[in-house]
Amino acid sequence: MKHKNSLKVAITGANGFVGKNVGKALAKKGISVVGIIRKGKGSSIIFGDVVTSEDLSEDYLTSKLYGCSALLHFIGKGKQTVDSDYQKVNVGITKNVIKLCKKAKIKKIIYISGLGVSKDTTFGYFISKFQAEQEIINSGLDYTIFRASYIIGKDDSLSNFLFKQMKKGKMMVPGSGRYRLQPIFVGDVAEVVFQSITQKKFSNKIIDLVGPKMVTFNDYIRDFLQGKKIPIKNINLENAYHAALNNPKTDFGIDDLNILIGDYVGNHKKLKSMSRIEFKTYKDVLETCCLS
Repeated sequence: MKHKNSLKVAITGANGFVGKNVGKALAKKGISVVGIIRKGKGSSIIFGDVVTSEDLSEDYLTSKLYGCSALLHFIGKGKQTVDSDYQKVNVGITKNVIKLCKKAKIKKIIYISGLGVSKDTTFGYFISKFQAEQEIINSGLDYTIFRASYIIGKDDSLSNFLFKQMKKGKMMVPGSGRYRLQPIFVGDVAEVVFQSITQKKFSNKIIDLVGPKMVTFNDYIRDFLQGKKIPIKNINLENAYHAALNNPKTDFGIDDLNILIGDYVGNHKKLKSMSRIEFKTYKDVLETCCLS
């Protein structure tokens, strides 16, 4: 592996929450970063070069990415519409990423998949993530696939959602709220990604990207409120699914509900023993980070 100061990497979804944080952290370590963003999404990236692409299939990308040691594939579709479904984004764009890596002679893909993804899933979002994983595994390229729980930090999607609930004056919890999360701090994610670029022990591995503490959704919300007197209301699960099916503006989409209620937890010990990082707990993040 090259010395880190001569490394160059590309990041798809570079202006998303994970892409921005990882890109900034890698640039601070002296790695050259090429951020790939959608046309019209603005180039508000504070690290490296910016390249625009619609679906990672454009010919001009090959020369722009030549010399990259790794491509960090952080584009993912978490909610599907009539115009943009899981197959098109999660599987189709991954196929384009693999072709691009081969053309640009990039030997490694680092992919963020989802915690709970497996060959036994019956859930559309997870099926598409599993198929994307299989495309990468069968590509002949070196890979590290991270099956991620909720990644938290300043401006993450879970925190933004909970802040919106706070502004409405009521925290809504679908069902019992006893299903568990295993949140991981985005700064720790950046360090793990750095290691997976620079260390061979991460080669051709699927790893749970999860924090050190499991917590029920009920308890996470209570900790998130940090003593603020905002009522927490459990909503009937059947009603929550009915609203998700019939109202595109509902707080919880079908896929949000499936992921939450799935009660997906992972193997933090393996991640810790491989990376030797002192991971922040979700409570550390809530207490020390301004998340909004």
